[in-house]
Amino acid sequence: MSAIRTFRITVRGSFDGLTDDQTAELLAAAPEHDMLRAEFTAEGHLTYDLAARPFFTFRFVDTGEAEEDILDATARAELAAESWLTERGYGFKQLRSQAQDMSLAPLGKRQRREAARA
Repeated sequence: MSAIRTFRITVRGSFDGLTDDQTAELLAAAPEHDMLRAEFTAEGHLTYDLAARPFFTFRFVDTGEAEEDILDATARAELAAESWLTERGYGFKQLRSQAQDMSLAPLGKRQRREAARA
């Protein structure tokens, strides 16, 4: 029986060719998308600081049973980010992604201490 793996996927890019109305819309929604509220979610959490620069980041969490499942999870995350942007008519460019299998991430000090107790 294989264990369920958790994947964290980050999809980054930059807004491109936004209209004045789109820029105003994004600026109005900026408090919801503040970096300090960043989290990894199944539906993807968007963060940006359009007042500073035109870049955005989507953070997704997904699962799989094998290490290779990270490729499918990354493709789903990229498609979800593209769909979200396209549905709203936001232009974007330079979309790139990075994924991490959390089962392979090194344990932090607290996690090592808890594992030693178990």
